[in-house]
Amino acid sequence: MKILVLNCGSSSVKYKLIDTSSDAVLAEGGAEKIGLADGFLKYKKADGSKAIIELGQTDHNGAVKAILNLLTDPVEGCIKNYAEIDAVGHRVVHGAEKFSQSVLITDEVKDMIKQCYDLAPLHNPANMTGIEAITALMPEVPQVAVFDTAFHQTMPAKSFMYALPYKYYTEDGVRRYGFHGTSHRYVSQRVCEFLGISPVGQKIITCHIGNGGSITAVVDGKSVDTSMGLTPTEGLMMGTRVGDVDPGALVYLMLKHNLSATELQKIINKESGMLGTSEISSDMREIEAAVEAKNPRACLGLDMYEQRITKYIGAYAAEMGGVDIIVFTGGVGENQCSLRSNVCAPLAFMGVEIDMEVNKVRGEEKVISTPTSKVKVVVIPTDEELMIARDTEAIVKK
Repeated sequence: MKILVLNCGSSSVKYKLIDTSSDAVLAEGGAEKIGLADGFLKYKKADGSKAIIELGQTDHNGAVKAILNLLTDPVEGCIKNYAEIDAVGHRVVHGAEKFSQSVLITDEVKDMIKQCYDLAPLHNPANMTGIEAITALMPEVPQVAVFDTAFHQTMPAKSFMYALPYKYYTEDGVRRYGFHGTSHRYVSQRVCEFLGISPVGQKIITCHIGNGGSITAVVDGKSVDTSMGLTPTEGLMMGTRVGDVDPGALVYLMLKHNLSATELQKIINKESGMLGTSEISSDMREIEAAVEAKNPRACLGLDMYEQRITKYIGAYAAEMGGVDIIVFTGGVGENQCSLRSNVCAPLAFMGVEIDMEVNKVRGEEKVISTPTSKVKVVVIPTDEELMIARDTEAIVKK
């Protein structure tokens, strides 16, 4: 089947067209600056080079239409007409407790996604724009929603509950939901395939480390705990997100500086993390360069960043009663070998040993631990789009 995968943000639409018979990516790219006068569509040509089409000021409907027109373009396209697209799979960020797996999109499902708007006000409405655009442009094509939160619905209550008055859970749905679920599900499955073992009986810690980051404890192929919470702000220190912080400190800052909830939300989501600590950048490549130049704030930021990853791995190993496999994925996890070795060095007490030469790998599947290491440490590049395409195919075939 040819599956179009869409990931709609507030001002962007990323896409991949995947042939699930071979897992081949037939086309990929994305529209950016949607709603602005200088909006554009960037895409990868057949020869691997990149090209840009100016869109001007357009909405999500116009962006999706431009993507479909590009896919069917006589010169740049890879299909003759819309009818060659068998189904469309959508990334949807928040499914709350309503969705524990991917689903065929119906009017009822749309209503349920909208009921989650309060939990993901920046993401779910944008995801819905993509669904509605396809409904308008290709009303007959089946659509599937794949939720970031679904994989974590197997967590026990002791892992997902907050120690707040219980009414805030029953009345407002305040609990840990976790995110990056599609990535954690993909790499926890893929590492077992790669190693030639069954997920059953395995204790795996998956580390999705990028500009956003989260860590998940996986037992028998199921998520039992994860670092992100009600929102993607909890857990690890990230590019611009604060991660774990004393909530009393946030109340203190609100009172001291007369901050509104909106102002505080901007600080903890957009101005904190590596950017806030270093005051240099949220981009780890720039941070690495600053660390090499001995910039003290960059050094402090990277130390903090790595320490928190180590701390979560150690905590989840204790929670699971051990760990068999540690997986690194995401833009930073896949490509920054120094981070992997620094994160794993304090874990030597658990028998973790990294092969420093093999660890120089970037962006490819590789076991980076030594043959004598008691825990296998593996790099597995994530492929959320492929996971979405596979889910979409399976549901449509039913």
